[in-house]
Amino acid sequence: MKVLCLDLEGVLVPEIWHGIARATGIEILNKTTRDIPVYEDLMRLRLDTIERHAVTLGTIRRAIADLDPLPGADRFLAWAHRRFQVAILSDTFYEFAMPLMAKLGFPLLLCHRLVVEGDRIVDYRLRQEQAKAAAVRAFQALEYEVVAVGDSYNDIDMLLAADRACFFRAPDRVADAHRDIPRFETYDELRGAL
Repeated sequence: MKVLCLDLEGVLVPEIWHGIARATGIEILNKTTRDIPVYEDLMRLRLDTIERHAVTLGTIRRAIADLDPLPGADRFLAWAHRRFQVAILSDTFYEFAMPLMAKLGFPLLLCHRLVVEGDRIVDYRLRQEQAKAAAVRAFQALEYEVVAVGDSYNDIDMLLAADRACFFRAPDRVADAHRDIPRFETYDELRGAL
């Protein structure tokens, strides 16, 4: 049996923080792990920015509610469910992702949690360090073959731990650092490779 481990943002849905940046008009929130590879640095930037601009969780949730899966993502996911056990491994937060999970049919999602006081995000809690790679290794320990798909720096450990891996719509600066990992741009190409 095979498990397909998919990153969420950039693979199935748009970057959530891009939607938040559009809704709030705060340009710096467009930064993702494609731009700042150290997750802790990126999250500190985001938390400091939303605190400075008094952006509430409610405002963020309204922005996320307006996002839809990437064109073709729902068909790709339906195809994948017929062939694999599917797990979404993401560095997002349950408090952000659930409206998007509803639009994708509620696949298994493993991600992190926010620390919220009232309507303010004050911190975050990682499920564990290198959670994506740890999940891959856990599936392998259960004797699953793991195929992983990601698009950014924070997916590299997951891709390297998997039995088979590929990039999907990864920027050149990410994919070029790991030329041994195949790279695909469309869901049709991805289906053909899997």
